[in-house]
Amino acid sequence: MKRKQKSQYKWKRNLFAMLLLGFCFGSLVLLQTQYSRIRMLASMPSRFVQRPKIAFLFIARNRLPLDVVWDAFFRWEETEEKENKFSIFVHSRPGFLLNKATTKSVYFLNRQLNDSIQVDWGEATMIQAERVLLKSALLDPFNERFVFLSDSCIPLYNFSYTYGYIMSTSTSFVDSFADTKEGRYNPKMDPVIPVQNWRKGSQWVVLTRKHAKIVVEDDTVFPMFQQHCKRKSLPEFWRDHPFPADPSKEHNCIPDEHYVQTLLAQEGLEEEITRRSLTYSSWDLSSKDRERKGWHPVTYKFSDATPLLIQSIKGIDNIYYETEYRREWCSSKGKPAPCFLFARKFTRPAALRLLNMSALGAFHGETSIS
Repeated sequence: MKRKQKSQYKWKRNLFAMLLLGFCFGSLVLLQTQYSRIRMLASMPSRFVQRPKIAFLFIARNRLPLDVVWDAFFRWEETEEKENKFSIFVHSRPGFLLNKATTKSVYFLNRQLNDSIQVDWGEATMIQAERVLLKSALLDPFNERFVFLSDSCIPLYNFSYTYGYIMSTSTSFVDSFADTKEGRYNPKMDPVIPVQNWRKGSQWVVLTRKHAKIVVEDDTVFPMFQQHCKRKSLPEFWRDHPFPADPSKEHNCIPDEHYVQTLLAQEGLEEEITRRSLTYSSWDLSSKDRERKGWHPVTYKFSDATPLLIQSIKGIDNIYYETEYRREWCSSKGKPAPCFLFARKFTRPAALRLLNMSALGAFHGETSIS
């Protein structure tokens, strides 16, 4: 009897040992499997984690005449990268719709803002339109950079290079320098905007999310610009506006050339910006009218659009600011780099010619367009 009980006890002990061994072995296999899966997922480029995006903010009169060029630019990103790393917003005149009748690019379909305003050149409505664009773009939490572009801008490089260049630094790109010319700063802005914070530069800026929020939330500098930063009246407009008592004493302030620059200086944030624009413009100095000389960039037409022109723009690696005796050497990721990623002003025939000549960068799958 004792021998039988001893035998049963030994059998149960062996069974328990085998079950325990099996459980341990199974747990080890499961842990190994889970570890392998984690390693595999970690090594794979995630398609489910959204990377930071660049918001491209277009300011247009109506339609976008260079939409086909930008279509090639954005299509390259989707073909090569397999990720959505951009968003598009267009400010056109109120009521204008981007549909199949007004754009040839699927990327611009219905991308117009529904709360756009009427914009007049040289008026505060231009910076108001910029604020409207930023407000809409900020609704997407993945938008980390905000690039302002005109309807005559072209990209000089493919999307991959452009994205890497912009995202490689934590700063905004804002062309900003001290404005020492008389006539732009209105003393009535003081003390809200002291003259030492008055800046000038290109409106075609690239902002970080932090700086974009500051522009949208500004309720101090913007009202001062609306009141005291106004374009000088020109003779052809005097019949539509009151005749100035003394035209020579009028302030000639172009709001979009001063607003963002002055606001960031006012907020003490100039250490957080790279003080140059990424958009190239060649200013027209040929006008015989002194008042108008240098007011508008050169417009490149079909005959001007050559690979040599694009290479000359891409070859610019520094910018000199006369009012500050400052030379800005351009770099990206700590290495010397071209200064400009975009250029303006190009007509549609000129831009399409460059695209067909493959002069604008390695756009994937680009085709000849007429």
